[in-house]
Order: sequence, then C-alpha cells, then structure tokens
Amino acid sequence: MKSEKKKVSSVFNIILLIAVTGIVLYFSLKDNFELIIHEIFTMNPLWFLVGVLLLFASFYLRSVSLHILIKKFTNQYHFLKSFKLTLTTQFLNGVTPFATGGQPFQVYILKKDGIRLGDGTNIIMQNFIVYQIALVLLGVLAILYNSVFHIFKESGILRDLTTLGFIINTLVTVGLFVIAFAKKFNRFIIQKTVSLLYRMHIIKNKETVMDKLSDSIDNFHEGAKLLMKDKKSFIYNIFLNFLSLVCLYLIPLAVVYGMGVPDAFTGVESVVASAYVMLIGAFVPIPGGTGGLEYSYMAFYGNFLKGSVLNASMIIWRFLTYYLGMIIGGITLNLKGRKK
Repeated sequence: MKSEKKKVSSVFNIILLIAVTGIVLYFSLKDNFELIIHEIFTMNPLWFLVGVLLLFASFYLRSVSLHILIKKFTNQYHFLKSFKLTLTTQFLNGVTPFATGGQPFQVYILKKDGIRLGDGTNIIMQNFIVYQIALVLLGVLAILYNSVFHIFKESGILRDLTTLGFIINTLVTVGLFVIAFAKKFNRFIIQKTVSLLYRMHIIKNKETVMDKLSDSIDNFHEGAKLLMKDKKSFIYNIFLNFLSLVCLYLIPLAVVYGMGVPDAFTGVESVVASAYVMLIGAFVPIPGGTGGLEYSYMAFYGNFLKGSVLNASMIIWRFLTYYLGMIIGGITLNLKGRKK
C-alpha cells in the first residue's frame, strides 16, 4: 500500500514538473520564439561544454565532501560509489518538492553497501549540515556585496522574496544545530508533539513513535558530535560545498560567453546573482523549484541582459543546472537498478 502511494506521488510530481515546465517555456518563448531559438542553437558549443564541466565540477566537489564523511565510518567505500550516489541523488531531488527525495535514498544505498542504518543517517545528516552552512554563507556574502555595490534594482516583491528565502535557509541551518545539540529540548518538544497527536487520534501507538523519534534524535546528536569533533574536516567540508556552489553559480557566465556577450557581467556578479536566485527558489514547493527559479533568474539577470538573449540564456542555464543533472541521475539510477 505504501509502495503504491509512493508511486502515485512520484507520478504526480513528474506530471506537475512537466506541466509547470511547459508553462514556463510557453511564456519564455511566446514573444520572440524565432529569435530565442536562434540564440539557443547558435551558442558556441565549446562554452556549452564549459558549462557542463562546471556542473560536473560541482558534482565532483560534493562527492569529495560526502566521501570524506563516509570514510569516518568505513575505509572500504570507493570514491566512485560516492560520486555515483551524488549523481543519482540529482534525479530524486529533482522530482520531489524541496529536494526531499535524495537523502532517504542515500541512506538506503549506504545501508545496501554495508553501512549501518544509524551510521548512514549520521553521514547524510552531516553532509546536509555542511551544505546548508555553505549555502547560507554564500547568501550572506551575496547580500553584503549587493548592499555595497547595488547591482540589482530590486522591486518590493523581489526584495521580500529574497529576504524570506534567506530567513528560511538560515532557520533551517539554525534548526539543524538545535536538533543536533539541544538533546533535552528536542526530547521535550517530541514528547509534547507526540502526546498532542495521540490525543487528536492522528497516531495510534504513542510509545512506538516516541521510540523511533528518540532513536533518530540520538543518531542526529551523535552525528553532530562526530562532525564537530574534527573541526578541520568540518571547515574543509564546508569549503568544498562552498566551491561546489560557486562552480554551479558560474554557469550563467559560461552561457553568456557562449552567446557572444562576454561583457554582460563578471564572475563575481554571476555568483551573486545566482545566490539571489537560489534564495528565492529555496521555498518554491514544486519539484526543482520550477517556476520560481526561472522567474528569479529573469528578474536578477535582467539587470545585465535584455530581450531574446535573457530568455535564451535562462533556458540554457536551466537545462544545464537542473534537467541535465536529472537526466544523468536518472541514467545512473537505471544502470544501478539493472546491475542489481
């Protein structure tokens, strides 16, 4: 029954993704269809390849970070497995709202590869913490840069959405540390929440739920202690995720170079604009943040590009940073399934 529900949910998410993508493409192409298509297909293929290489560099750096965390629990895990796991996760994150599908799958694969469930949960939790810190850190730097150099002419709604996205990401990061280190507080909150849900007849077996949640909190707490114990490794993993995001955020620069407008913006401006785009996309409840990310790209990169070049660059950027990763992840997942 649960399996059928998951399949229905996955199908719904994919249909929703296709529908929203179709709507986005319609509004992106409807005014200057021929010009936009011309811009896309006349892009310099070498710069397109640079964009692909930046994407793989981002995947590689995240894989290195993941592998370092895995090695704390076992020396028998080959880096290639970590890289494949990172690629496969792109597909599952891409077809689920808020990219929630990848982490449970990572824990499952690690367990299949011989890593205990508790250890696998710790690894993925640590990986999420260092990524989230890097994401917020880049967001802070982007906001500071824009406050000094004023590269964006933000409207009220854009300013509000960016602020909301930054607050959400910051709260998630703070929440992770609260869950990780405030053990007694977490137990108190869990106990009160489970008791309330039990009285509302939402859950049936109060003790079983409490035990499962307590075990999860214990695993989270132990993982956080292990992560903070080796501070050099902790900082290094944040740095790797930071560089991974920078590679991803430089892809628009490769795109505009390929479209023959190299003076549109600098590398720093590309990173800052992409950080702003991701801040807004963080709370869009559609797989891949579809709709929100395209809108925010047009809004922020519209300060540097105009007309068909802006629309075409957005479509190429979106393909490179989202759909290509999903395609590669889907192929990797399928090959992994066939091998088994």
